[in-house]
Amino acid sequence: MTANSRSLTLSLLQDRYAILRFMPEATPPAWAMRGDFFSVTRSKEELSIVTKITNLPSSQSAHSQWYAFKAHGPFAFTDIGVLASLAAPLAKDGVGLFVISTFETDYLLVEVDQVQKAVQSLRAVGHTVLDSEFLAEK
Repeated sequence: MTANSRSLTLSLLQDRYAILRFMPEATPPAWAMRGDFFSVTRSKEELSIVTKITNLPSSQSAHSQWYAFKAHGPFAFTDIGVLASLAAPLAKDGVGLFVISTFETDYLLVEVDQVQKAVQSLRAVGHTVLDSEFLAEK
């Protein structure tokens, strides 16, 4: 199946998230690992953390806020084109993203001011986006 012919279902998580960068030797703070979705990734170059904005202590600030789309999986490692089918329409429409992959699925984070455009872009190519009704209230 090609990336362009794939139709996926995604849910839009209602919380806003921060993406933070720390020095590679930093200890992940306990506040960052609260809630039902967060990510802590360490590499030789950095410690990256994705956490709910509401978890941030007053001493920590985020330069932007993000919403997360969760692709409904699970997806096998041999299931080719899942991420491409999501990233390609967003790139075509100028929507930047930050991706987190897990064993079973992918999460695409887009900045708050681009989330409406992202929903439209994904739906325009045949993807289903659930749980986005709350955006109309904002």
